Amino acid sequence: SGVVVGLRFGDRFRVRRTHLPRAHVLPPEPGHAVFPASAEPRLSLCAFPASWLRTRNPLRYTDPSALMPLSTMKRVLLKLSGEVLMGDQQFGIDSAFVAELANEVKAAKETGLEICLVIGGGNIFRGMAGAAQGMDRAQADYMGMLATVMNALAMQNALEQLGVPTRVQSAIEMDKVCEPVIRRRAERHLEKGRIVIFAAGVGAPYFTTDSGAALRAAEMKCDALLKGTSVDGVYDTDPKKNSDAVRFDTVSYGKVLADNLKVMDASAVALCRDNQIPIVVFSIRDKGNLARVLSGAGTQTIVQDQ
Repeated sequence: SGVVVGLRFGDRFRVRRTHLPRAHVLPPEPGHAVFPASAEPRLSLCAFPASWLRTRNPLRYTDPSALMPLSTMKRVLLKLSGEVLMGDQQFGIDSAFVAELANEVKAAKETGLEICLVIGGGNIFRGMAGAAQGMDRAQADYMGMLATVMNALAMQNALEQLGVPTRVQSAIEMDKVCEPVIRRRAERHLEKGRIVIFAAGVGAPYFTTDSGAALRAAEMKCDALLKGTSVDGVYDTDPKKNSDAVRFDTVSYGKVLADNLKVMDASAVALCRDNQIPIVVFSIRDKGNLARVLSGAGTQTIVQDQ
């Protein structure tokens, strides 16, 4: 149902609609309405039933009604990669950029959302990178967990400077600086309007912070897992290496796993699939994008059952 509108360039047709992964070139069909759009005789505006596009191009079409209504969510978990905290630096924490991220999170919270956060540690130390250099994998992973605690404390400081009450819970107990992970206590914090940052992954080596995020999202009964990265969604190939990469508006868990689309690690995607937690992938580097994504207006890819 519905109508899709696009521009016709002579014998070629280019669809323009926000719910399509990318503009797709299609041949015109007789009988579809054509409205003059410019003095150029080969340029015109066309309209045709959305069902026609679904039939002609089923692999590229996404029915807007099938997309998850982001505006109806009550509790979400926001996963940020550690590299995002570097800003324009090559290493460490860019305090100015962390403050900008905190503003984004505050704006999202002011919409009435309950927000949990998980932040990676790649800006300081990545366990797998250490293991690749000859370190014991378990030891390197524990070091990576400590890096996530440092990032969590930095974000807590930035949020509280904006007047947002925040609590950090670590899967590795360090009661001098943060709380241990206690689910009921975390739920109580959320009910009181606080943001909860979960640190140290799952507290065990060989698991990434993506797996930690999926675990906490399931544990806290979140409506969605939002993954803020440096790209604006999930592509069929690496968009940094292939300029013709196609972005999906929505994609199934199965396709992500079968095609190894690098959304999150396989165990995290499987855990979200098993608990029916949609994964929303978007760019956190675009100012105001988190609020736009939550309102349904931003650019994102939703990983869910189809």
